[in-house]
Amino acid sequence: MASNKKYWKSVEELKGSSVVETLSKNEFVENIATDDFLGDKETLETSSTSRRDFLKYVGFTTAAASLAACEGPVVKSIPYVVKPDDIIAGVADWYATSISDGFDFANVLVKTREGRPIQIMPNKEANGTTSARVQASVLSLYDEKLRLKEPTKNGETIEWSVADAEIGAKLNALKDANKPVVLVTGTLASPSTEEIIGSFIKAYPNITHVVYDAVSESAAADAFEKVYGKRALPNYQLENAKTIVSFGADFLGDFHGGFEKAYVSGRKPETGAMSYHIQVESNMSLTGANADKRVVAKPSDVVFALTNLYNAITNKNVASKATPIDADIKKIAQVLKKSGSKGVVMTGVNDVNAQLISLAINKALNSEILDTKNTLNIRQGNFAAVQQLVSDMKAGKIGGVLTHNIDPIYSLPNGNDFSEGLKKVDLKVAFSVENNETVNAMQFALPTSHFLESWGDTHFKEGSFGLIQPTIQPLFNTRQLQDNLLKWSGSSVSYYDFLKEFWSKNILDGSSWNKALHNGFYSSNNTSVNTSANDIAVDEVAAALKKSTKASSLELNLYTKTGLGDGKQANNPWLQEFPDPITRASWDNYLTMSMADAKELGFSNPVKDNGAINGDYAKVTVNGTSVTVPVMIQPGQAKGSLGLSLGYGRTFGFKEEMKVGVNAYPFYKDGNNIQYNVSIEKVSGTHKFACTQVQKTIAGRHDILKVASLKEYKTVDPKDHKNGWNKPAYVSYDHQEVEANTIDLWDEHNREIGHHFNLSIDLTSCTGCGACVVACHAENNVPVVGKNEVRVGRDMHWLRIDRYYSSEVETREDAKAQGLSRGNTYRGLEQEAENPEVTFQPMMCQHCNHAPCETVCPVAATSHGRQGQNQMAYNRCVGTRYCANNCPYRVRRFNWFNYSNNKEFDFNMNNEYGKMVLNPDVTVRSRGVMEKCSMCIQMTQATILKAKKEGRKVAVDEFETACSSACTTGSLVFGDVNNKEDKVAALAEDKRAYNVLDYLQTKPNVVYQVKVRNTNEA
Repeated sequence: MASNKKYWKSVEELKGSSVVETLSKNEFVENIATDDFLGDKETLETSSTSRRDFLKYVGFTTAAASLAACEGPVVKSIPYVVKPDDIIAGVADWYATSISDGFDFANVLVKTREGRPIQIMPNKEANGTTSARVQASVLSLYDEKLRLKEPTKNGETIEWSVADAEIGAKLNALKDANKPVVLVTGTLASPSTEEIIGSFIKAYPNITHVVYDAVSESAAADAFEKVYGKRALPNYQLENAKTIVSFGADFLGDFHGGFEKAYVSGRKPETGAMSYHIQVESNMSLTGANADKRVVAKPSDVVFALTNLYNAITNKNVASKATPIDADIKKIAQVLKKSGSKGVVMTGVNDVNAQLISLAINKALNSEILDTKNTLNIRQGNFAAVQQLVSDMKAGKIGGVLTHNIDPIYSLPNGNDFSEGLKKVDLKVAFSVENNETVNAMQFALPTSHFLESWGDTHFKEGSFGLIQPTIQPLFNTRQLQDNLLKWSGSSVSYYDFLKEFWSKNILDGSSWNKALHNGFYSSNNTSVNTSANDIAVDEVAAALKKSTKASSLELNLYTKTGLGDGKQANNPWLQEFPDPITRASWDNYLTMSMADAKELGFSNPVKDNGAINGDYAKVTVNGTSVTVPVMIQPGQAKGSLGLSLGYGRTFGFKEEMKVGVNAYPFYKDGNNIQYNVSIEKVSGTHKFACTQVQKTIAGRHDILKVASLKEYKTVDPKDHKNGWNKPAYVSYDHQEVEANTIDLWDEHNREIGHHFNLSIDLTSCTGCGACVVACHAENNVPVVGKNEVRVGRDMHWLRIDRYYSSEVETREDAKAQGLSRGNTYRGLEQEAENPEVTFQPMMCQHCNHAPCETVCPVAATSHGRQGQNQMAYNRCVGTRYCANNCPYRVRRFNWFNYSNNKEFDFNMNNEYGKMVLNPDVTVRSRGVMEKCSMCIQMTQATILKAKKEGRKVAVDEFETACSSACTTGSLVFGDVNNKEDKVAALAEDKRAYNVLDYLQTKPNVVYQVKVRNTNEA
């Protein structure tokens, strides 16, 4: 026996009593003694015992765990004493509002239950869209750990009246002394707030307003102002484009807020025409992954290639350098010339001269796609003005600094200078929703309301206005920035009254305020942009660009991840656990590196036998600043380039498990996303990644993914047995090849009566953005399990988005045509291409009509409903996991632990605030059961009951799921195939429709549409 043997008190206590007797005394068992052992990770990992005692223990706990799997928590409900008139218990209310947090801007609908916001969806009437971050922002409302709750002075709680008096007196003293005061905010995009700030400056003429965005698009706004006379971002009507060429602009990600809806609108194969999209970039971005043609180049070569494209189109010879991709650039120039005004060029290089070159190319093309009239009023930050402020603060020239919902100490490349400068400022006030490093450094910390608790307005695009309205009473003692500024300006008007009057006078033009508030938006035809363009001195611009582009052997490209963006929501566990669409890693940022560079520098990503990925550490130095970061080898990364995402590495006020990644902002010199003269050194240590998909290739399994070119789509019979791009599956029957759908093990049920649900997923329009993943989390109370559990394959996502790379050899037929040996064939199938094509495939429970999971469940916990949904009865499931073993789609999840009320999983289900986001229509699952996509059965049943109550049939396309509602591009379409007017009925019969692994004849109710690429051959 080991001397450090440990005895578990819970087991000894239960030896004297029967488990069955214990359970008989408690109809709902809330505590099983094994929790003391199984629920404590440290006790479990450090224990040691003999094999005999271990087997005795397991013999007991197996029985206990089986019985415990049937437990259900007691939920105590307290009815209203006096029910509010506008709330019906059990019925959701929806409010139209907007999010405008300085980085994300969207018109949205907010679902509330009993006064609690629980989900966000796009306001499609307002042409609204949502991203993973917008979907997750509802959880940030309940961030009890980080949100400011009371006004404080030097860390001590004070009353609002005290704050008003002291700050007001100080402002007046600084005004009398004529000492500068600076109000620093992110992009507000709010006309009423700009008016209030203007009045505030009139009351205090020594105050100036500086706009600071952590992730800068200042160069694009500066360039547009030089040419068109207004500081704004250009819009792009991509739905009308014939050719789209992007130089590092991730316009399906965060570039100018994203253009995925317009992009997909111009890529409908059934119309016979698709835009041709060429992406020139260093990092593998979401946009590059969706491109028809992707050209890989170092960041400096991307810059010079942009100038070379201008020369090729205009036949001029402005200053530039030759690049390895110039042959591609000449071909791109020919395609753009052919497209003429239907072509467009975009660049994501945050350099004024690069942006001016891009505008010059579009001007040469007479591009109609570049929209200079309906400009974007987002990302208005002025990086130069912020840097001047830091210099003035350090010089002691600034008397007061007021910040609003920003954290420059964390996000400025010279954050330490900002911190030092603050020490020389007399008045320091932070208005903020949450606590952060900058707030902590201020004298006064004033809590502001979350956007879901606020009034406000938005002006994201010329001619389009939005309203923000509260969907819940403030959770804490907060006050909006606008109310503070009005009060300090000497006005007694509330912001709500000011907002209503402002809209009546300046925006509504006689229209109804109540209607605008109900709809959440108002459209106006009045635009203020002068579409006449100033001349661009391209010779001078190109010379300056050549001089500032200092090519080096290693270059760094800074970017933002689809999940975390600029880091504002870094404390949101939904977003931390969200797998990156490209790398499929969560809970991390990392240095992306090409396979060639990794081999040369000695970096690797070994995969463990449980599927977990490890990585080496690198010390990266840029401009004298060093950071140690793990390395992720990324197929499609340009040789000589490195990628690192911003938004990670926040630690102030965070729980230990949320302190992940490294802060890349210190590298963000001059707000430029490209940095040169990078040095890298391999250092000791092994990093453990949490990655949900390590498969790198499709390895010839074309029954999972089907891809066709636009030319094939138009000219080849999809069902052609030899050349078809959507061939049916064939199996051997009686020694002959026959279509799989003619052979079946089961008799068909009559499904003509009632509803029969299908979900159609168009792989052509799915960009892999992941908004559907977070929407599923919110709607179905999917638990967050943390990095360690994700690492060992225990993620609980009901919906995942698989990312597949192409291989050097696509198919065995290709290998045969190339004359490859069998060994080289398999090597080619398994080896990633240096510049692979990427395809995204949302994967959830397929709700098979002939489901293999149903036939193996010993307790009939999983069964098939008449409406086509594969259903789970949680209180019947005993956790044998036979169903997961028998599922060919790997979409079932097992509850290894109780994730709520468990200190080991202290995310959003452990405190009373976090639990407010839970959907009461969906149970929070207990330990020991299988769970999976339910096709949002609670939503389909609610729709049926609503129609029944109103005495009508369910309307056409009325059925929805969380994922289909959240999908910006319309890739996911849900409906009733028995209603032939529903969109999904036609999609299920479309020539692009197919089922994954159709040769198994599980007959799924999820139908995929073959991905079509425009190879520019059609």
